[in-house]
Amino acid sequence: MTDFDSGSPVQARGSRKSKFKVKLAASETEVDQCLSLRFDVFAGELGASLKASKGNLDHDRFDDHCMHLMVVDNETQDLVATTRLLTSEKSEQAGGFYSETEFDLGGILARPGRLMEVGRTCIHPQNRNGIALSLLWHGIAQEVIGQQINFLMGCASIPLSGGDRYLESVMRQLRHQHFSKPELRVRPRVPVPRVKTNDYEDVILPTLLKAYLRQGAVVYGEPYWDAEFGVADVFVMLDCERITRRYMRHFVDRISA
Repeated sequence: MTDFDSGSPVQARGSRKSKFKVKLAASETEVDQCLSLRFDVFAGELGASLKASKGNLDHDRFDDHCMHLMVVDNETQDLVATTRLLTSEKSEQAGGFYSETEFDLGGILARPGRLMEVGRTCIHPQNRNGIALSLLWHGIAQEVIGQQINFLMGCASIPLSGGDRYLESVMRQLRHQHFSKPELRVRPRVPVPRVKTNDYEDVILPTLLKAYLRQGAVVYGEPYWDAEFGVADVFVMLDCERITRRYMRHFVDRISA
């Protein structure tokens, strides 16, 4: 297995000379690249009001305590995707997890096992063909294994630009197929007002949320209204035994073949 903790790059599977590699940011300059891409996507493209930002960098109090995953173009060295990872130990230094600003996680945090939060995931608009997101999951899986993480968690966003009908259609699908047991659910600190309707539509789930669910993640209740980003966030968590088994089957076996 590649020594991911050392910052060594991981090539895209299935190619010895891949166009992309995934690695951890290993310098302040590389971290700033991640923060810059986030600002361009969240503020520039999506119009988020990033109150905690500094200059053209999307930076908040959690970033200094996170690991920052990067997907880099091998030819141009341009950053094409990033996400940040915050472990249980580092969250204590950061004053908690980001998810705690949106949800009451008392029951979640009381459970045994090591947690790692995934957040601020974004991909350059010219590279949203699935490869970059797959490589981010590759990197996350290696950190899960290397650090013996038991649960991944994070906030997955649903755009509000589609209107009440779209949001309710997404939530109806989540409630029917992906919700946790009632006793495990978390409480949003600012709930999204629920619209009573029987007018649902067959909708495509947001890309990142769909990626979580494909890995086996569970949605832990109703959404939080994120006014800063103009989205509704749901709290999701994934038992890492699922991602570990899938990683070993699709990546490790392929490398050793």
